[in-house]
Amino acid sequence: MNPTQKFLLARDFLLEHRLDYETAYRNFQPPVFDEFNWAIDFFDVQAKDNEATALWIVEENGQELKLSFNEMSARSNQVANFFRSLGIKRGDHVLMMLGNQVEIWETMLAALKLGLIVIPSTSLLTIDDLSDRIKRGKAKMVITNYSEIEKFSGIDSPLVKISVGGASGQWNLYQNAFTEGSSFEPEGVTKATDPLLLYFTSGTTSKPKLVLHSHQSYPVGHLSTMYWVGLRPNDIHFNISSPGWAKHAWSSFFAPWNAGATVFVYNYERFNAKKVLETISRCRVTTLCAPPTVWRMLIQENLSDYRVNLREIVGAGEPLNPEIIEQVRRSWNITIRDGYGQTETTAQIGNSPGQTVKEGSMGRALPGYKVMLLDVDGNPTREGEVSLDLSESCIGLMLGYKDDAEKNTEAMRDGFYHTGDIAVRDDEGYLTFIGRNDDIFKSSDYRISPFELESILLEHEAVAEAAVVPSPDSVKLCVPKAFIVLRAESSDDSETAVSIFRHCHERLAPYKRVRRIEFSELPKTISGKIRRVELRKAEEMRDSESRSELEFREEDFSELLAKR
Repeated sequence: MNPTQKFLLARDFLLEHRLDYETAYRNFQPPVFDEFNWAIDFFDVQAKDNEATALWIVEENGQELKLSFNEMSARSNQVANFFRSLGIKRGDHVLMMLGNQVEIWETMLAALKLGLIVIPSTSLLTIDDLSDRIKRGKAKMVITNYSEIEKFSGIDSPLVKISVGGASGQWNLYQNAFTEGSSFEPEGVTKATDPLLLYFTSGTTSKPKLVLHSHQSYPVGHLSTMYWVGLRPNDIHFNISSPGWAKHAWSSFFAPWNAGATVFVYNYERFNAKKVLETISRCRVTTLCAPPTVWRMLIQENLSDYRVNLREIVGAGEPLNPEIIEQVRRSWNITIRDGYGQTETTAQIGNSPGQTVKEGSMGRALPGYKVMLLDVDGNPTREGEVSLDLSESCIGLMLGYKDDAEKNTEAMRDGFYHTGDIAVRDDEGYLTFIGRNDDIFKSSDYRISPFELESILLEHEAVAEAAVVPSPDSVKLCVPKAFIVLRAESSDDSETAVSIFRHCHERLAPYKRVRRIEFSELPKTISGKIRRVELRKAEEMRDSESRSELEFREEDFSELLAKR
C-alpha cells in the first residue's frame, strides 16, 4: 500500500465513523510512515483536476478570492520552484510572517514540497522577538509583506529575503514566483520524521520554547482535529485564528484540507461581531472554530437575528465557559463543542460530533491518543495531570523541544508526555479541565481552580472577561481575587462590585468565593491568552492591606451582602 492509499484509508475511516465515537476510538489505526510528504502524496493527488474551492478569502471591503485545489497545487509548485531558484534547499529554516492571505497557504504547501522547516510568526512581533526567532530558529530565509520589511533592517543575519507586494534593496519580489513552471519535481524523499514546523510557544510563564513538529506529527496527526471538528468534504470551514500560531495550522490548513473542505477566511481591520456574523450567514459557512475570546464578543450580539448554515461549531485555545455554550444553544440550537490540545500536539481531547456534551467537560480522548491522568508520583488517578501514554502510537506529538534536552527529559519522563494541565475524569471517560499546574492555589487549605470561578463570574451580565489569582491575606494567607473587564455598558463602581459579589454568594460555596474584585484590563500574550502569572506576581508583591483605586473587597459590603 503506497503512502497516499495508507493516509486515505485512515482518513476515510474517521469520516465514515464521524458520529460513532466508540467505534472510531476503538478501531482507528493511526497511519505510521517511513516516507511521507503530505503536500505531494496527499494534497497534490487529491487536487489533480479538482476544481472544488480549496481557499475562499473575503475582505472587509467586499473583495473576494476563490482558488480551487487544482489551482493551489499548481501555484504552490511555482512558489517552490521560485524558492529553489534562490538557493533554498531541503532542511533550510524559513521564517514566515504573513497574514491571512493567499501567500501563506502557497508558502506552506511549497515548504512541505521542498522539505523546508517553517517558523510561523505573527506580525505583532517586535524587532527583538524577530531577532530571537531568527537566531534561535536558525532561519536562512524570511518571507513577509512589504509593509513589514523595516522590522528586519536592524537584524544582522545573512538571509534570503522575500517580500509580498513590493521589493527594494536585497528583498526579492514574491510575485516573481509566477514566472516559474507549474510542475514540481522533489529532490529526494521526505522522511515522515523529518522536521517541518518550528513553533515558538506563546510564553505565558517563561521565555518561548521551540516546539518542533515533523511531516507526520502535524499533517497526519491532525486527523484527530478533523475528527473533533466534524469536518466533511465540501464543508466551508471558518477558523477565526491569527497566523503565526499553531491553531492556524490546526484548523486553517491541515484539518480542513485533510477532509477535502474549503478553508474560509474573513479579513477585517478590527473585529466586529455584527460583520463577522453577517459574513458567516451570507457565505453559508458550515463549520466554525473560534477561541473563547471571540465567542464572548459574538454572544454580545443577538445571535438569533442571524440565519446561519452552521452544522458544527467548536471552541479551542482556552476552556469554554458553560454560560457561553448555553447562550449559543438558546439562539441557534447548536452546541459549541469544546476541545483540548497544545502547540506540542494536535487535538488530544474533544467533544466529538453526535455525542453527549457534558457541561464544563472538554470531552474524551480522541482517536490516536491514549490520555492518562497522573498524580505527582506518576500514578493513574481520577484527578491529575493530563498525560499521553508513549507506549501507544502517538503520531500527533511533537518531535520535542529543539535544543533543550532538559525540557525534553522533564516533559517525556517515565514513558509519558506531561502536558502541565490538570483535569478530572468521570466514570464515562469525560475530562474536565481544572487549570494549569501553576494556576491552581490553596486558600485556607482548600484547592481553588481559577477556571471554575472565572466561569461563574462570566455568567454575570456585567462581566466580559475575568482572571482569578490568589491575593495575600493576613488570616487565610491568600484569598481568590478576580481581575475583571466589564462590558461596555457597565460601570466600574461599588454598585457593580456588590452585584458581582452577590452573584458569587449565590453560585459558589463559601470556601471558594471571590473575596476581592479589581476592575482592570487583563495582561495577555500576543496570541491572546491571559497572563495570570503576571497578575499573580503583582499580587504577591502587594501588602495584604494595600489596594488599588478600582479594587473592592467583600468585607466592605458585609451588611449589604447579608441582606437577601
